[in-house]
Amino acid sequence: MDDIELLVDLHRSADRQGPGGDAETRRALELAGLDRSRRLKIADIGCGTGAASILLARELDAEVTAVDFLPAFLDTLRARAHEHGVAERITPLHASMEALPFAAGAFDVIWSEGAVYNMGFEAGISAWRQFLRPGGMLVVSEITWLGAQRPAEIQAHWASEYPQINVASAKIGILEQHGYSPRGYFVLPPHCWLENYYRPMQDRFDAFLARHGHGDQATAIVAAEQHEIRLYERYQDHYGYGVYVAQWPGVG
Repeated sequence: MDDIELLVDLHRSADRQGPGGDAETRRALELAGLDRSRRLKIADIGCGTGAASILLARELDAEVTAVDFLPAFLDTLRARAHEHGVAERITPLHASMEALPFAAGAFDVIWSEGAVYNMGFEAGISAWRQFLRPGGMLVVSEITWLGAQRPAEIQAHWASEYPQINVASAKIGILEQHGYSPRGYFVLPPHCWLENYYRPMQDRFDAFLARHGHGDQATAIVAAEQHEIRLYERYQDHYGYGVYVAQWPGVG
């Protein structure tokens, strides 16, 4: 197995493949002020195993196109959508977020929790705006500095892992530069990282290592994840996921 296959094996049984929570998804929904009187068309880009897609379909009675480039995650999403009784409102789509097969103005909402970093915040919000109808809403969560100063260790880590990390004001400025009108922002609280993402992952480590014979690749993946967890436990006051809600006026 290569590293991608191993990471899929580690994460495909998880409710979430990144920090987040149902209450926080609902908070973003409220900030977006979506019209609940009609069926909305939503694209959930980088949907993983479908935590947000399922909640959106249930809460809004929406038609959700759930996009991911990993078929195994979409298989889990299909099963979970059936379990939650929303399979008829979710269309799984195997595609890259950098080459989406959508028509211009196809969606009322573009949603993406913890995934836009794969192509970069600015590239993502710029590329995806064409798929929003005039007045449509963008909701994305993005790794964000929580202040102007931070310790050198965590600065160096994120400078290497994701150089586009920045403070919220810079991210909001990028949204404005690309024609969006910001409507809301909040930071995911620590339980979205620890209780909802990291602790369940840690609970899977032993079984994951056993499945792969405690091989070097699997052991290295667990070590890398444990390092990331330790960094967050130590430096959570300095960075987190910001949730950005913005409207596309349809010009620009």
